[in-house]
This record gives sequence, structure tokens and C-alpha cells, in this order.
Amino acid sequence: MKKASKFEKVAARCWNLLNEGKPFTPIFTTGVFLLFFIGQWSETSFWFSFFLSLAGTIPLFILCFLYDFPLFLRNYLFIPLIAALLLVQAPPLSLWLLAAGLYFFFTVFFWGTIYYHLRIGTTWMNFTRFWKLVLKNSDSTSGNAQEQLPKVLMILSVWHYLFETVKDGALSFAEYSPVLYVTAGFGLIAWILHRYLFDWKPAEYEEFTEEETIQAKSDKVIVIVVDGMRKDRFEKAHTPFLDELKAEGTEYRQMETVYPARTVVCFSSMFTGTYPREHGITSNMVWRLGIKVESIFDSLRKVGKKGKLLGIAHLVDAMGSDVETVTAVMKNDVADPSIMQRARNIMESDNPDLFIVQMIATDQTGHSRGVFYDEYLQKINEADKLIEDFVQYLKKEGHMENTTLIICADHGQADGIGGHGHLDEGERFVPFIMHGPHIRKGITVEEKHSLVSLAPTIAHLLGAPFPENSRGPVLKQAIKESREM
Repeated sequence: MKKASKFEKVAARCWNLLNEGKPFTPIFTTGVFLLFFIGQWSETSFWFSFFLSLAGTIPLFILCFLYDFPLFLRNYLFIPLIAALLLVQAPPLSLWLLAAGLYFFFTVFFWGTIYYHLRIGTTWMNFTRFWKLVLKNSDSTSGNAQEQLPKVLMILSVWHYLFETVKDGALSFAEYSPVLYVTAGFGLIAWILHRYLFDWKPAEYEEFTEEETIQAKSDKVIVIVVDGMRKDRFEKAHTPFLDELKAEGTEYRQMETVYPARTVVCFSSMFTGTYPREHGITSNMVWRLGIKVESIFDSLRKVGKKGKLLGIAHLVDAMGSDVETVTAVMKNDVADPSIMQRARNIMESDNPDLFIVQMIATDQTGHSRGVFYDEYLQKINEADKLIEDFVQYLKKEGHMENTTLIICADHGQADGIGGHGHLDEGERFVPFIMHGPHIRKGITVEEKHSLVSLAPTIAHLLGAPFPENSRGPVLKQAIKESREM
């Protein structure tokens, strides 16, 4: 299996400009506006009017970048859209039709069909399902039609009004005042909604992880993260091996992911023990490479131990050289088998004390085909079998004698295009299983916990100091006391 190339890493970062909703809105809107006036590009007066009207629209762009409207908040976007139509001259219907047409071409055909076919091998007919997923998607990505289209149409209406006004002559304050009203009104609505209704973020631990005497319990910790495995769908899947691990180990029934529940954000929190406000990774679009705090890998190095994370390209943006990359450009049916074979090779060559493996096929199926279809359950079924085969290999090679095994997901997935980030139904709570000689058997923990506890728990098991900003408590309900051994 190939590593992710430099080109793939750069391409992944570029793709996130179109995938993440915040940068998509200005990029797409500007592209639509330019295409609508393509016949005037050769005129100097066009570019003068273009840039001057753009300057007047920038405050609206900034507000759309600052404020997400996920979940039910997107239902309120019709208010500023209608206000814009009432306060400024309505744009040509053809401009709106161009925007809507290009939007659905990008999401349904380019992204949902061409991109997924070339990257993971979905059928050329994927558009027949993907359009429904785009309309249902509630997360603030570019694939959220009910958020992106109102934002784009509102900005285009204001921008076109300014453009035509500037082109006809000087722009007076009286002529600009309707734009000020729209912008101020939109900003007020956004602030009120986020101040009083944006209240579903998980509570954070305020204190740092309590210090303790360092004494290793396990020789190794193996963490297998089934990316995007939704908890209620996992419970409906056929997973005999993971069910066996639950019965013979400890299961955390209310393990909560972090906010926003993006893959790079979640992995950063899982393996630093803290939150985005501290480690600095706030979305999959990483503007500044590298986490700002210590990771579990740094902690292990302090005691002469080594860790390795096997994952796809964009995890490098956060964890750097501690990530062994795999290419994400392969048929989805062979992705996880290839990753698990690569995992065996790493165990043979590096034999790390901490080994983290990211399985990606479940997440990719949720994004491309939806979570409420049989294909999604099938990928969870396949993950169960691959994990069983990998554990049997570890036992055969003598790697499981004093090893703690942790199986979990980084986040769930919502309806639609398997969106995740703002914690819609199906995103917040994830499967979490611990198994090994130092793990209590047959225990189910119903108390709510957070994935930020993973890093300090690994440090506790391997006898390493906690990462310096770790806030999650060690998951001691699962760990045997010495007298229980």
C-alpha cells in the first residue's frame, strides 16, 4: 500500500477549501459572479465595478465566514434572504438559476459522482442517491444545500445591486444604505442565534488531568479507530468479534466526541487530551500546521517509548512525523484491508509501544452513500472481521501478552452525506471498548465521558507522563486495581 504523496497532501488541503463551508461560500459565490459576467471581462470598466462592489460586499462575506448555520439554525436563513430582496433591487433570475445549477452540479455530480468515483470507486450513477443526501445534510460543509444556497443567493443579490449601482455612476451613501441594513440585520440575527440557540456543545473539563505516580501497566497499547462509525448503526451491524471484546472487557456507553466533530479535530483532541481552543486544530482545514501542545507521542518519548499513528494524509497536518500516511485514493472495498496489511508491516518493522490505526472505509461509505443504507452496515461488518484478523496476527506474533486493546470511533455520522461536525443526531456519542489483561471484564460504564480522556489513559497504561495540557480524567473504571490482578 502506497504512502500519501506530497501531491496528495497538498491536494487534500486544497480540497478542504471547497469541502469546509466557511471558505466554500466566498470562493463559490465569487466564481458564480464572475461566470455570470464572463462576457464583460475584456472591459476595464467591468473590473473597476467588480472590485468596488466586492469591497462593499466584503462585510457580508465576513459574517457568513464567521457564523455557521448548522442543524435547525439554517431554517432562519430565509429571513435575511427575504430582507435582501425587499431592500435591494432583485437580481436577474438567471443569476440565481446559474448559482443553483452550479451548486448542484458541484455537489451532486462533481463531488458526489466524479470525485468519489475517481477517489474510492463509487458507481457513475451515485448522483441518483447523492442529491437526496445533499438536501438532507445538516452540517456546515459545502454539501449543506439548505445553508449554502440561502447564503450564496443573499450575497449575490447584494453584490449585483452594488455592481449595477457603481456601473451606472457614483455610489452615494443613500444608495449604499440598503446594503448596510441587510448586513447589519444579518449580523444581528446571526449573533442572536449563536448567543441564545447555539447551546449544544459538550461541556469541557476545566481542570488538568490529576497528576499521579508513573507506573506502567501494559507493555503495549493498540488503538483502532473506525473513522465515522455511528454508534446506533454499529449496534445494528453484525460484529461478533467486537461483541466478544465488549463481553470480555469494558464498554463505555456514553463516550462523547469533541466539538467540532471533524476528523483532524477529533484525532488531535484524542491524542493530546485537550480541546481545539488549546491544541489549535479547529477544522479539517488546517491553516497553521501542527498542534500547539504536547501529544501522547511527546509524552512517550520522555520515557524512551515510541508511538506511531497509521492514517490518511490530512492527519499529518496535526501530528506531523508521528503519522505514517496511507493514500486515500483507492477503491473503498480494498481501503481497510490494505490499511490493516500495512499495520502488520509496521508491527514487524517498528514494533511501537503505542500503535494507532485509522480505518477509513466506514466513514467514506457514510459520506458517499449515506449511513442509513446497507452499504454502511456492510463496512462495519467488514471492519469487525479485519480487526479480528489483525488481533489474531498480533497474538500469533506474541504482541498481545500484556497489551491493552482499544476500539473506538472518532465521531459518528449524521443523515445526509454522512456529515459530522456540529453534533447532529448520530454524531455525538461513539463506540468505545477497552480489552486486555489489566482491563475489567464484563463492565458497562453508563457515566458520560469524553474522548479527551484517551491520551491520559494511554499514558497511565504505558507509564508515561500526561501530555502537558491534558484535561481528560483517566478512564479508571475500566482499569483493574493491583489487587484484582
